[in-house]
Amino acid sequence: MKIIFVLMSFLVAVCCNSQETSVLLKEAYNLELKFNEYDALAKYKQVLVNESSNYKALQKAAELSCSVGARVLNAKDKKIMYESGLAFAKRAFVVDSTNAYSYYLLALVSGKMTEVEDENKKRIAYVRDTKLFADKALLINPNFGMANFIEGKWHFEMVTLNWAKKLAVKTLYGGLPEPSLDKCIEYLEKCRKQEPYFVLNYLTLAKAYKEDDKAVKMIEVLNQIVKLPKRTFDDAAYIDEAKKWLENEK
Repeated sequence: MKIIFVLMSFLVAVCCNSQETSVLLKEAYNLELKFNEYDALAKYKQVLVNESSNYKALQKAAELSCSVGARVLNAKDKKIMYESGLAFAKRAFVVDSTNAYSYYLLALVSGKMTEVEDENKKRIAYVRDTKLFADKALLINPNFGMANFIEGKWHFEMVTLNWAKKLAVKTLYGGLPEPSLDKCIEYLEKCRKQEPYFVLNYLTLAKAYKEDDKAVKMIEVLNQIVKLPKRTFDDAAYIDEAKKWLENEK
């Protein structure tokens, strides 16, 4: 009887935890719809207190740590947010190392870490990791829009880096491919097909076309941006940037 009682108690506890997790995930999703990413992140962290290996919560916690962290002004606090995002991404990878999304998360946060890492060798390692993890995501799923965006952004940022930084990357990691605007545009255009409402991809694509002296294509993309719906907190700022850019081009 005692064993049965213990088993029943365990099943009740599991059921309650599962119900609480479902409620928290729903609440977090609703907060995201209201563009309240900071509180949504807190909800996903609550889920992880109950279920440390909940993949959805780890995924969202990694992504929101990046988006919320990008708006943090204090450099030290920003770095802490990105490091937290990297920890969530690594945990998601442990839960499912065969998922393209796991590699995408590692690529996403590695890219953010390049912005805040003070030590040059570590920063360059994150530059390498951004590319390699995105490559692995696309090996699993070549049509993964967000991974294509990371690839395109990597090429754009490498092309527009100053020569000293490019040389440092090549010296430490000579095996990386030569960055090019053609590859950048190819990846971003592929993302546009897979993620037709991803505003930041369009904005990056417009910048790539400008860098490539393709003004007609640039204007075409900018005109598309201003018609896109706002689906994340940052979309309003990206769309406003495109509007101002278009006005300056008149």
